[in-house]
Amino acid sequence: MESCEITILMPCLNEAETLAECIKKAKHFLVSENIQGEILIADNGSTDGSQAIAKAQGARIISVDTRGYGAALRNGIQAAYGRYIIMGDADDSYDFLNLMPFLTRLREGYDLVMGNRFKGGILQGAMPVLNRYLGNPVLSFLGRIFFKSKIGDFHCGLRGFNRDSFKQLDLQGDGMEFASEMVIKATLNKLKITEVPTQLAPDGRSRKPHLRPWRDGWRHLRLLLTFSPRWLFFYPGLFLMGIGFVLMFLLSLGPIEIANMNFDIHTMLFSSLFIIGGLQAVSFAIFAKRIADFHLKIRKAPQYFNQALRLFTLERGLIVGFCLMLIGVFGASYSFWYWQHQSFGPLVPTHMMRILIPSITAIILGLQLIFASFFMNLLGWYYGRA
Repeated sequence: MESCEITILMPCLNEAETLAECIKKAKHFLVSENIQGEILIADNGSTDGSQAIAKAQGARIISVDTRGYGAALRNGIQAAYGRYIIMGDADDSYDFLNLMPFLTRLREGYDLVMGNRFKGGILQGAMPVLNRYLGNPVLSFLGRIFFKSKIGDFHCGLRGFNRDSFKQLDLQGDGMEFASEMVIKATLNKLKITEVPTQLAPDGRSRKPHLRPWRDGWRHLRLLLTFSPRWLFFYPGLFLMGIGFVLMFLLSLGPIEIANMNFDIHTMLFSSLFIIGGLQAVSFAIFAKRIADFHLKIRKAPQYFNQALRLFTLERGLIVGFCLMLIGVFGASYSFWYWQHQSFGPLVPTHMMRILIPSITAIILGLQLIFASFFMNLLGWYYGRA
């Protein structure tokens, strides 16, 4: 259907109560605006007669065996005939009569047009309080921070996009996190994105919604973190290392007393933990970035992050790692020499541990760097050198 400009795509799982009304509104929109289009129902295993209803209303139906909101939409996108796709839930919570703002922006060249329910209005009872005031705002805020996105409502179910642009993004999510994956990948790949106000009404179903706030909220958060190794690993790792190095340096000079609290070698042990854990996290960030470049089709990261990756070569890692190990071995050897000169008798813990803790930390850091450098080199061979 080369003349098909738009596909109105609805995922469906037991929506017999509202599906006919949604299809009627979508058909009225196409006729009233004189648009060549189709209505596509991606049925996800309905058992309430939704397929017969869709067929009776003249919609095209595809069956999707893999369960999940994302799986239904992903298969629907692949089957769509339209140059543009506007997707929306089949529960009558979105107004399929008012899709022209989406199509207008798509015709203007935007790759993704998101609805924004917070700008368009959320009617009484349309969204659970937890989702409205905590889940959606917090997750959308994190999405804007992590990916420098300007989207105010990451999870709006009504959105339009260019079919060819989104086929290149290799969307993978099977569940509700598909909504976030679409925005994240579109943002990271520098597609043209905009928003239009969208009203959300109470759905017309008598049963409970498929959405599970805590489970699906966690899946969205997990996806946000997975796609941002900088915020998941890199920044926390740098923070831990910074705190650890400052504490270890100050405590190596002697105990610290603040407001009648004494910090000594026991605190130094925690500083060692911070440094070791921080370096591990930074290493994971570098590994994750290399893997994400290959698997997730993410094209660009901040320049400083790419520069950090280029600095992390096998040879440099080995040199720094061996130097740290030598420093640690030297400190440990000095401690053994001092113990020998004390006839292997008891030692003052606060004196010896001030030397041994940094020494052992340096040895562990050196080993970490050596192993991480070889593993990074292995990833380079496997995924191709930048």
